Amino acid sequence: MEPGMIGLGRMGTNMVRRLRQAGHQCVVHDLDPKAVDVLTKEEAIGSQSIEELALKLQKPRVIWMMVPAATVDLALASLVPFLEADDVVIDGSNSHYRDDLRRAAELKPKGIHHVDVGTSGGIWGSERGSCLMIGGEEAAVRRLDPAFAALAPGIEAAPRTRGLESVADSAEHAYLHCGPSGAGHFVKMVHNDLEYGIMASHAEGLNILRHANLAKKLRAVDAETAPLRDPENYPYDLSLENSSSRVSESGEDRWTIAAAIDESVPAPVLSAALDQRFSFGDEYNLANKVLSALRYQFCGHEENSGAKNGSTA
Repeated sequence: MEPGMIGLGRMGTNMVRRLRQAGHQCVVHDLDPKAVDVLTKEEAIGSQSIEELALKLQKPRVIWMMVPAATVDLALASLVPFLEADDVVIDGSNSHYRDDLRRAAELKPKGIHHVDVGTSGGIWGSERGSCLMIGGEEAAVRRLDPAFAALAPGIEAAPRTRGLESVADSAEHAYLHCGPSGAGHFVKMVHNDLEYGIMASHAEGLNILRHANLAKKLRAVDAETAPLRDPENYPYDLSLENSSSRVSESGEDRWTIAAAIDESVPAPVLSAALDQRFSFGDEYNLANKVLSALRYQFCGHEENSGAKNGSTA
């Protein structure tokens, strides 16, 4: 295959390298000419514009977009005038699956195939491969199988599942055609929200461990602060890593919760994980200030900024 790659950030660049290692030539483009130069030095074919990229690709074309989700429509608007019927456009961003449905419908009258690929590989994707969750028409997805196989880890990346050694399924290679347009990003959306829940549970558990040394800390003794009944039960200084207290929220988790509401499916753990992400944002600071002000207004309690000297309970 000879796919084109638009967007040469960390993931796009590593995907081109992995495709090249598997014997696929790639035509590449990025708004930053330096990113193109890096890969042309590694024998990829560079292009200075989207039009040039389309002209250099063999027909029917396969073009993979690894651009931010917010710029996918802009990239498509620049690309589509240079495409023809039976070309395939792959969106590898974290797009909302509803946008996939819209884009696929807009491209269908032109005979252009739209394939959405949720890509999960993180910083190790180049060496280990990426898990691919794919949505689109069966025939178009089947045509792309060599590229998916090159980007995914493959069976040899982990011990085979006992009892399934004879099953011929791409899922064991870590890529899967999940269904029609939008299915790939829908599965990736839920996949990311599951990670939110898992990470939140780790964070909460580690936070409990971090504060297990209350016996050694000074605590305020006043009407506003709940007393610690048995401080001697918390004498532990546990060595934990330090990290930034800021955690961003990508949007996919809120899409998952919206889908759960539409489907009337309870998702209390995932909803709580989303609420926790919101609590890190600047938007939550006012709520904390209002809560403190209301506590003073209703109860006359003034918040203390820290423990009072000499107080240990």
